Amino acid sequence: MVIMRIAGARPQFMQEVVFRQAADAAGHKEVFVHTGQHYDETMSRIFFDELGIPRPDVNLRIGSGGHGLQTGRMLEALDDVIAEYSPDVIVVDGDTNSTLAGALAAAKQVVPLVHVEAGLRSFDRRMPEEVNRIVADHLADLLCSPTATALANLRREGVGERAVVTGDLMYDCFLNFKGAADWSILNRLGVREGDYALATVHRAENTDSTQRFSTIISALLALPIPVVLPVHPRSRRKLDALLSARRRPTNLKVIDPTGYLEILALEQAAACVLTDSGGVQREAFFARRPSVVLRDTTEWVEQVDCGASCVAGAEEQSICDAFAAMMTKPPTAWPEIYGGGDAARRVMVAIKERLG
Repeated sequence: MVIMRIAGARPQFMQEVVFRQAADAAGHKEVFVHTGQHYDETMSRIFFDELGIPRPDVNLRIGSGGHGLQTGRMLEALDDVIAEYSPDVIVVDGDTNSTLAGALAAAKQVVPLVHVEAGLRSFDRRMPEEVNRIVADHLADLLCSPTATALANLRREGVGERAVVTGDLMYDCFLNFKGAADWSILNRLGVREGDYALATVHRAENTDSTQRFSTIISALLALPIPVVLPVHPRSRRKLDALLSARRRPTNLKVIDPTGYLEILALEQAAACVLTDSGGVQREAFFARRPSVVLRDTTEWVEQVDCGASCVAGAEEQSICDAFAAMMTKPPTAWPEIYGGGDAARRVMVAIKERLG
């Protein structure tokens, strides 16, 4: 079977390792298409280099742009790629513009579509990611849900018969590379295990809003421990302006986006993780570290239910209160929410059974 996997963002690159291993083990040929959605070296090439990911068979090099423009360019380019490779199945995962474009292209070309990470819902359609994942779910022929809650969402929407719980490929990837984490970054940053927080802020709802971004940064500055903050290139100038206005030392250690092996070490050694990234929120859970969600909602509600995550929004006081609560009463239970670390294999089994 020829499986075309369409990806374009950091988490999708990381999952390529375990996806490719599972495809090879099942005897399938994978065609890996990189849309070019994330193209900066710190957000793209570094993951291929350090994780040993084979270079994409196709790189569309779409680059940045508004949601409509970027998705339209991807869709136009994918038509020719699909015609050239004639895949038996197209796989998209997550909720990015690459996910949406791949799903639309598969539907237009009448190629069976698999959506990995299906069924996640924030129930906030102001988020572009929410629209992307809903469209992909309702176009897909096979829905691979990471959790039981995601499957329940799909059943409520009337597409549950196309869905199966496979577990989370991100957990596969975490287990695969946990032992290779680059702990030297702690020495380079001058931080010690358990004595700092890790924060990431990258979602458009936070970075495009000056008010939300500034209150989140104010909250991080008010925390009683050092905060390591990898910053997306498009947010660095706004952050620099906020910090320069303070005119005094801060507890923030601002760094460029890190590679996966460095972020694994930072997550495992942090006292707490504060993030608006669903991927980083899950990785904190994998590493058994409490997390504060810098959003008004989260798709990963199981982590909130078991006390591993707290949704704080973007207000300074609520973030500080959530951090204090997680430090005072850290989670005591870490249930097996995301499967047993064999999600990629389960995806291949589902593809064979449902679409083979």
